[in-house]
Amino acid sequence: MKIEQIYTGCLSQGTYYIESNGEVAIIDPLREIDTYLKLAKENNAKIKYIFETHIHADFVSGHLTLSKATGAPIIFGPNTITSYPVTIAKDQQVFKLGNLTFVALHTPGHTLESTTYLLKDNLGKDHAIFTGDTLFIGDVGRPDLAQKQSGKTQRDMAGMLFDSLRKKIMPLSDDVIVYPAHGAGSACGKKISRETFSTLGNQKSSNYALNKSLSKEEFINELTEGLESPPAYFPMNVKMNQEGYNHIENILRKNLNPLDPDEFEKLANQSGVLILDVRNQIQFAEEHIPGSIFIGIDGGFAPWVGAIIGDVKRPILLITPKGREEETITRLARVGFDNALGFLEGGLSSWKVTGRKTDSVSTIEASKLGKKIFDQTKIIDVRKNSEFSNGHLKNALNIPLDQLSENFDKIPLDGNFFVHCAGGYRSMIASSILKSRGIDSMTDIIGGFSAIKSSGIPIEV
Repeated sequence: MKIEQIYTGCLSQGTYYIESNGEVAIIDPLREIDTYLKLAKENNAKIKYIFETHIHADFVSGHLTLSKATGAPIIFGPNTITSYPVTIAKDQQVFKLGNLTFVALHTPGHTLESTTYLLKDNLGKDHAIFTGDTLFIGDVGRPDLAQKQSGKTQRDMAGMLFDSLRKKIMPLSDDVIVYPAHGAGSACGKKISRETFSTLGNQKSSNYALNKSLSKEEFINELTEGLESPPAYFPMNVKMNQEGYNHIENILRKNLNPLDPDEFEKLANQSGVLILDVRNQIQFAEEHIPGSIFIGIDGGFAPWVGAIIGDVKRPILLITPKGREEETITRLARVGFDNALGFLEGGLSSWKVTGRKTDSVSTIEASKLGKKIFDQTKIIDVRKNSEFSNGHLKNALNIPLDQLSENFDKIPLDGNFFVHCAGGYRSMIASSILKSRGIDSMTDIIGGFSAIKSSGIPIEV
């Protein structure tokens, strides 16, 4: 038996490769499938099943492409609706893989079709569960993403999840390994652990959602309280996963398009086109093309693209670090952004050599900030509400980054103000959005709240 977790940090997502006697199952594959094909080939094995724990909202799955490449059936749980042929597993249905056995456990609550796959070893002993977004390490899946499709309220869905956990998951042995679809950083849960797998026994003792003393009503209240709005791109990813999408190789051929400054500027002047700069925040602050938005490739890139840009069909022009053009387009495609028009060949240097204008963002070291903070100092803290409540600057106004656009009327535009996040990544995204809207009165705090605390500036809780 071979189990390999293939973890993608940018998406906080785990795909699973399970092999036995030359047969392979892939669970929740990413859109690019070469890794799975390569593993199977290296092990002289054949991909027999493609299991989906549910219809994903936070990334475009590779199930259709992988099925076309291998002939393996796509298996979903009960209540799944798609526009293409799939195998709909019944609750408790058995699937043989070499000398192993998978059992489909229907565990609705995150979505109606959510299914956990129980893996039994060659002796028939329960070995692991692949829980998708039903059970995370330290948390469970949010119950509000499938409301419109299901016709259920989030409290209805939370109640289903309570029943699923207690009837299907918790009766299993403590030594069963839990392999979830996501780790910390995913928007599919509220407080997911940084661990990417655990034992069920550990989760029974540490995960609030598996606390036996928690009543159903208490569980529902806990799960539905404090839910932040899901990223805007989620419904569009669901649609792509339900209805189909283009092969990622076709997207690369179309979008990996080098543009000289003249071509780039001509496209940039078309209505609705967005210039996306994916270099690091220091480079962007020093110099960038006017009107461009920063979302760095070396941060939580794809989810922030989805949350900030929202519309997967919006045409995008790219400014990338040299040699990372294909990586950028691939990572955009993972969340359904297939409409990149191309990238600026030669980067910002080619833009500047033609004499075209650039812009910059004012920044300040946290160590120098103390001398500039007074009772009337205006500060925008773009961290999450939960981060803000654990400590903040005295005069700070909390506007989480993904809520910035809808709260523009709260931003103090009648004078200078400071912007910060936890470490400097999100605040530069916020600063770039503000700059793109003609606001020049902000100063970004380098290093964010971490640097602020280290500088000795008083913090309030």
